[in-house]
Amino acid sequence: MEQILYGWLINSPIKVMKKIALLLIFILTVSFDSQKEDAFAVGEWFKFRIHYGFVNAGYATLEVKDAIVNNKKVFHVVGKGYTTGMSRFFFKVDDLYESYIDKDTQNPYQFVRKINEGGYTKNQEGFFNLSTNKILVKDYKHKTENTFGIPKNTQDIMSTFYYLRNYPNIDKIKPGDSVAIDMFFDDETTKFKLKFIGREDITTKFGTVSTMIFRPLVQSGRVFKEEESLTVWISDDENKLPIRIKASLAVGSIKADLDAFKGLKNPFKVKL
Repeated sequence: MEQILYGWLINSPIKVMKKIALLLIFILTVSFDSQKEDAFAVGEWFKFRIHYGFVNAGYATLEVKDAIVNNKKVFHVVGKGYTTGMSRFFFKVDDLYESYIDKDTQNPYQFVRKINEGGYTKNQEGFFNLSTNKILVKDYKHKTENTFGIPKNTQDIMSTFYYLRNYPNIDKIKPGDSVAIDMFFDDETTKFKLKFIGREDITTKFGTVSTMIFRPLVQSGRVFKEEESLTVWISDDENKLPIRIKASLAVGSIKADLDAFKGLKNPFKVKL
């Protein structure tokens, strides 16, 4: 933790913190459901508590709302990430990610990205054209507009959550198998993969929870020690909520735990 704080003071690891904040928001969206019916509903909300060692570094939340796009009712997903306490004093993070998702096709119509991470800022909005497989990205900070070609069914960082929550037959996945998805982020489309590790019962503040374990395949280098440095525990029930996240970083490690929730569509199963 001391090395992280020192890095904040000399303002050198902004890119590292940027990727960590992004990853936390994204990992909140990594969950699955084997049912055809949606695993979520309007009103769902949950919060993660983020730790560096014994220090409470911040929180991240995800909420589902109703909205109307092109005269059609859609899911409006709102994700927020922010530092608290001492962490905020040394490195202020205020991130906002939004996505507007078709309730039938689960494809995104629009995304919003407004972030402030230690002075590193972005203010963007993206508009998907599903008929031409293109996306218009408006950058309000730099006052630019660019159009990019994308593969069919490409998701943004937030809509990925709901696409994967309703992924078919995920309950039949075997250890070592993986799921891949096209995701648009930072003006490019990348192939994001999740490898299934197995199942495990873990102890949480809510009790013992049965989980499925996944490892997103991330790029090794400055932030992560290796390609499989990140591990995610997902509740093995109809909700498939992210319960715990651990990541080995180039400097230290980070852990995030589910801290609160409400408005779940299905009962949250806890073992006595």
